[in-house]
Amino acid sequence: MRTEQGTLQCEVVVNCAGMWARQVGQWAGVSVPLHAAEHFYIVSEPIAGVHAGLPTLRDPGGYTYYREEVGAILAGFFEPVAKPWGMNGIPANFEFTRLPEDWAHLDPVFDVMARRMPVLGTAGIHTFFNGPESFTPDDAYHLGEAPEVKNFYVAAGFNSIGIQSSGGAGKVLAEWIVNGHAPLDLWDVDLRRNQPFQNNARYLQDRTVEGLGLLYDMHWPFKQFKTARNVRRSSLHDRLAAAGACFGSVAGWERPNWYAPAGVEPEYKYSYGRQNWFAYSAAEHRAVRENVGLFDQSSFSKFLMQGRDALAVLNRVCGNQIDVPVGVVVYTQLLNARGGIEADVTVNRLDAERFLILDAAALQNRTGPWLQRQIQTAEFATLTDVTSAYTMLGVMGPQARALLSQVTSADLSNAAFPFATSREIEVGYAMVRATRLTYVGELGWELLAPTEFALGVYEALLEAGRAFDLKLAGFHALNSLRQEKGYRHWGHDIGDEDTPLEAGLGFAVKLNKPAFNGRERLLAQQAAGVTRRLVQFALEDPAPLLYHNEPIWRDGEMVGHITSAMYGHTVGAAVGMGYVRHSEPVTAAFIDAGRYEIEVATQRVPARACLQSFYDPRSLRVTERAG
Repeated sequence: MRTEQGTLQCEVVVNCAGMWARQVGQWAGVSVPLHAAEHFYIVSEPIAGVHAGLPTLRDPGGYTYYREEVGAILAGFFEPVAKPWGMNGIPANFEFTRLPEDWAHLDPVFDVMARRMPVLGTAGIHTFFNGPESFTPDDAYHLGEAPEVKNFYVAAGFNSIGIQSSGGAGKVLAEWIVNGHAPLDLWDVDLRRNQPFQNNARYLQDRTVEGLGLLYDMHWPFKQFKTARNVRRSSLHDRLAAAGACFGSVAGWERPNWYAPAGVEPEYKYSYGRQNWFAYSAAEHRAVRENVGLFDQSSFSKFLMQGRDALAVLNRVCGNQIDVPVGVVVYTQLLNARGGIEADVTVNRLDAERFLILDAAALQNRTGPWLQRQIQTAEFATLTDVTSAYTMLGVMGPQARALLSQVTSADLSNAAFPFATSREIEVGYAMVRATRLTYVGELGWELLAPTEFALGVYEALLEAGRAFDLKLAGFHALNSLRQEKGYRHWGHDIGDEDTPLEAGLGFAVKLNKPAFNGRERLLAQQAAGVTRRLVQFALEDPAPLLYHNEPIWRDGEMVGHITSAMYGHTVGAAVGMGYVRHSEPVTAAFIDAGRYEIEVATQRVPARACLQSFYDPRSLRVTERAG
């Protein structure tokens, strides 16, 4: 780095520049999306009876917190509509500077404050403080190594919890730097969760208007941001909107979460109980289980690895065997040296030296750079992000073959097109790559159509689908379907600190491969057994709902927590997954011998526990094998 005092050289850089972190990151070509907002508090005149040791009071409904300050009351604000600051850049000489007072901006909050703490309505105001502070697009801070530049670390954007988080953040970042990997699951704050577009200044400005206030807003399940939306839209977005889609946002993608029937407004009405879309999503779920549904999965990340050494690279980082015939798709985990799961992907062998890798939408900026770094200097292989090149449609359900047979001349029979097969076929007037895979646990195909052909493919499917009562389905239904089948989701059920054997994914690991990341640890775990194991749960009572983080009790002892959950409309109860821990190996016999309860809002609800999925555990419906 060149400065006025000379050039600085070092092996590791930590960008902890606060609201300047975005600018500092840009010097190195690193995206650090955050934006400053005006942040306010007032300090009253001294008030009789106020003394040191009084508790801090937080009033989320009033967007305000209160604490004692030298015999007075300090009241700080997280108003729902914030004031972004620094849109034209932060002045070079800005240091410990106060911004102008803005009484009008806080007038509505002052009224709430006076009702919550009436003494402030008569006490004088000694200080009105306005100073800028940075906020990130999702209100989680940025921590970890940048995907763009090796050994460039970030610790910034702490969203008003910097002092509270500083000790832990400093500790784990130091360990990350020394060991070369995070010491625990830090995905919620990992810098790589952000997408490059989120460093867009206008996007950050508009999101900050909402982001500051959300820290004190109700954290409803499935709550969606309202600002800075419609950034990334699939080629079918307008058609899906016209069909009643209610969109959610993941990695900037607008994705249909559920579809409102005619006459119903496609918008969320939040609750901790059954929300307004529950019955509509249940109908989509049942359509996929009993008939056929259509998903727009265009947001999935897609990478093309090709070159003479592409197979060698993939076989080194994948637990499964990638050296398969052309046209075969392999489900596998990308593993680190510790045997931890860096990604949960499918690898499609297109030809001898080309492989198409599919991953979740939110991991685009994590999996791509991680894979790129696995290519060694002497290896001839390239990785290309082709996410935007394809629209992806999932045709899923018992009638999927019958429907698709109306729009293609390809032989889709089980003998000619078995499970885990991929090939190009004609659909309507287009050539698409059809892959017989599923994330819902039914017969189905994922169709990858070049973006410019997608609309024609969609129209052909809808036209043919009328005879089959084809139903559009959203990601809430996708989630409930995959939960019943026990399909894992990276970032919730699995992560870089979990091994395939702990996650119940040993079937996707070929330990007889000569060498791959984490093999020695997995062999040791296989020999000794694992002391934590991902288990499926279904509540005995059909009424309660599960979301995540609910405690798991076994014979009166807390042994873990739920990692992800959804209501299973086929099972008839809430279903979820979570790791069960024990001092000895967690075996099937151990799981079966316990009595389980899941704690829901302080109430323990009896639950069934199983290492297999509750729906079609032998996957006969997926593969159509004889039962």
